[in-house]
Amino acid sequence: MRQWTVDAFASAPFKGNPACVVEPFDDWPADAWMLALARENNQAETAYLRRTADPDRYDLRWFTPGMEVPLCGHATLASAHVLIEELGVTAGPVTFASRSGPLIVTRAAAGYEMDFPADPPKRTPAPAGLAEAIGVEPVEVWAGAYLVAVVADEATVRDLSPDIAAVHQIAGEATGGRGNLVVAALADPGSAYDVVDRFFAPGSGVAEDPATGSAHCIVGPLYADKLGRPTVRFLQAFPGRGGEIETEVRGDRVLLRGRALTTVESRLRV
Repeated sequence: MRQWTVDAFASAPFKGNPACVVEPFDDWPADAWMLALARENNQAETAYLRRTADPDRYDLRWFTPGMEVPLCGHATLASAHVLIEELGVTAGPVTFASRSGPLIVTRAAAGYEMDFPADPPKRTPAPAGLAEAIGVEPVEVWAGAYLVAVVADEATVRDLSPDIAAVHQIAGEATGGRGNLVVAALADPGSAYDVVDRFFAPGSGVAEDPATGSAHCIVGPLYADKLGRPTVRFLQAFPGRGGEIETEVRGDRVLLRGRALTTVESRLRV
């Protein structure tokens, strides 16, 4: 059985966010086995696919090294890339059945376009301990599945060195529970992107994630509203990598656009 490591939302190899994608199964392996392999891979996500009677439809699950998660954008993008580029399954839309409903991925002029449920956040008071955890006072705080702290400028986002253990304790009004925090700001004038952000996710078993589709289901609608237009360009500024994600809000859905590149093909012996 093969698996691939794919850099998702990446402008070049070793950018964006790596995810492992395992060759599709006819039946799900045991949950404990999938979690064990995710720990062995030690990437933010390992994606598992199950075939259906329709060659363009697959069941999809995602595991971090610590748990199964309900939604993962970059590993969905990586899964579609593996099916289309590595396995030659289809050149058209691929639909994934997931715990977050149907997720549709289509080839685009520059990479892929994913159709995900939007999660517009609501303004909320800053929870106790947030400023101390990230080392700065947020300008605004919003809550969707994850908490969002809006800060003053791009330099503040890039220079963050949060207390991850303290972040793990903070939930506020986030519907997804504690320990998942986006920090975002408008980009510097003249930048090739509109917003710079980072995602700290000890609550999902990852201290900091390099490029996060699910987070942009929240900040995409937020900044579309702030900027007064549906399309927003994001740079997720994980140190040393950086992920490029474009969002477009369409009603209760959000389109996520980005590139993907295979960096490793391997063969499982277990």
